[in-house]
Amino acid sequence: MDNLSLDSRNWKEFFLEDVVSINGGKRLTKADMQFGNMPFIGASELNNGITAFTCSINESLDNNVLGVNYNGSVGFAFYHPYRAIFSDDVKRIKWKNSLHNNRYTLLFLASMIGQQKCKYAYGYKFNSQRMKRQKILLPIQPNNTIDWAFMEAYMKQKEQQILKPTIYKLCKQLIVNDILGGVNCYAPIGKPFASPKFLPRYNEVSVLKKLTIGTDKLHMYHQHLSIMVLTDSLETMAA
Repeated sequence: MDNLSLDSRNWKEFFLEDVVSINGGKRLTKADMQFGNMPFIGASELNNGITAFTCSINESLDNNVLGVNYNGSVGFAFYHPYRAIFSDDVKRIKWKNSLHNNRYTLLFLASMIGQQKCKYAYGYKFNSQRMKRQKILLPIQPNNTIDWAFMEAYMKQKEQQILKPTIYKLCKQLIVNDILGGVNCYAPIGKPFASPKFLPRYNEVSVLKKLTIGTDKLHMYHQHLSIMVLTDSLETMAA
């Protein structure tokens, strides 16, 4: 994938109401909430906005949508691919052009909305009317239309940059635990050599365990080639 840059694009201001639909959540008290497996989205900045799990259903039921806090942790926006219901402190936002409502464009939108959260607080809520007239910057094509392809490709690139080191660590752990039985396999290379530094050792004869000085011969080690090859292969497959 090419190294996409935000600086390489042209940008334009849009009112949110011109590019997205804004719908409210529904009040659900703890007394009325029944425990279940479906996420309940509240006005939190933690855990992707999930504050509880329930089997209660109301008209706020939605998925593949952004939940944007206008109360509580104001201005935080989270993407919800799963079915969830939303509190009345959270607005549900989707692109008006439904063809482009997907994980990557909505995550891009969440970042753009999040840039504005410093303007809002409890006394100046990010309510429906202010959301409608909030301006955000979006990348555009030469004909001044939204560059959907760039937003999607850019967020995919960011996802890979974040996932690559994680995938590498997981693959390495998989090899060590499942293939080598939980033992790192290292092979000695070169000849043993005396450490240039004196290594302190305890004299077990002395009750006070006074430190004595001695030299140790050490080997240089490197990871077995087969492990490195398998790690690289699994990382490529996972990516």
